[in-house]
Amino acid sequence: MKKNILVGVTSGIAAYKILDLIKSLKNKGHEIFVIMTKSATEMFSKQDFEKVSGNKVFVNLFEKNFDYREVLERRKVEHIELADKTDVMVIAPATANIIGKLAHGIADDFLTTTALAVTSPIIICPSMNVNMWNNPIVQENLTKLKLIGYQIIEPVTGMLACGYEGVGRLEDVKIIKNEIVKQIQRGNSLKGKKIIITAGGTIEKIDDVRYITNRSSGKMGVALAEECYLRGADVLLLRAKNSVEPRYLIKEKIFKTAEELFSLIKENIKNTDFFYQVAAVSDYKVDKSFKGKISSEKSFDLKLVPQIKIVDQIKKISPKTFLIAFKAEYNLSEKLLIEKALEKLKETQADVIIANDISHDDRGFESDNNEVYVISKNGSVNKIPLTTKREVAKKIIESICHSRSSRGSIRPGFPPPRE
Repeated sequence: MKKNILVGVTSGIAAYKILDLIKSLKNKGHEIFVIMTKSATEMFSKQDFEKVSGNKVFVNLFEKNFDYREVLERRKVEHIELADKTDVMVIAPATANIIGKLAHGIADDFLTTTALAVTSPIIICPSMNVNMWNNPIVQENLTKLKLIGYQIIEPVTGMLACGYEGVGRLEDVKIIKNEIVKQIQRGNSLKGKKIIITAGGTIEKIDDVRYITNRSSGKMGVALAEECYLRGADVLLLRAKNSVEPRYLIKEKIFKTAEELFSLIKENIKNTDFFYQVAAVSDYKVDKSFKGKISSEKSFDLKLVPQIKIVDQIKKISPKTFLIAFKAEYNLSEKLLIEKALEKLKETQADVIIANDISHDDRGFESDNNEVYVISKNGSVNKIPLTTKREVAKKIIESICHSRSSRGSIRPGFPPPRE
């Protein structure tokens, strides 16, 4: 399938190798657009990149005779139009300069301005001197980009243009091309599928000022919603009011209480293929909430009563929906965590349950990282070791796709056809 691939070229010596990358992608039938930094054009011919790509190479934000009135009249901005039609963006070679700019949201040329407007996957391919690569500032900037979802194809060890030998050499263009192709395939893997994902923690009213809640940030649910969106799915995110927000224009509806969440589920679950129940729903609600503001001058007793378990209702209201439930436990051994998850899987009639231990500060609630166990009906367990929640989201979806494809009669990642 033909895709629009945007290639950003910066002023690294390895940029000459990108001509071969563009040729290879063109031979696969893809449309290639190139942005070069001004420094890159001092080192390499813009015409060479135009010749191999077959398209104009973009360099300047403002061409000669730029007139803002034309922009206002046409309502078209070149770098935004380019960003909107991009299916995958790759920056190769990526210098320490471009990495630093993107990590801090600096948009001062055509490449950085376009990159910040792109909502499709972005692949960064660093290339630089070994000492620059090992500089803690560069590594900190790379970590920032990883946390927000950029894919980093790290450089390899070899002889560098500066005469040093060490890590900093651009990865082989064949490997870069393969990663681009994987991103394209990933972008179609859930196309046409309706997916609902819940995220964040519910609140339960005590009085008109106070409420009880939990520590859920919504980061895991939002990461899953973004990953499904990038795979072409029709995603509806049911997000708690206090949850983090997605980076992309994903359809969403906001809830506060468990009752509001359950109402949204019942309204929208019809014909849903996958349902990810990630939200941390309060197990209790206040038996009787108070009007106004309770005085703080004296103590009072607060009675909590159990709430309906929303996850237990999903299969009852939509039996054919593939249900992925989450189970959070506190300070359990791996064996006991899995046993508890299997019990919950049976109770909820879920197809897959994701279990994690929230007793560690470096993972789970509020953290950017997580470690989970993906457990299916047949008892198979796939551990996803500690990594970013965005990477966990990707591995969860891949794990579910793999387990379903192993059944033989079902296409990877897809529920059985509806009757």
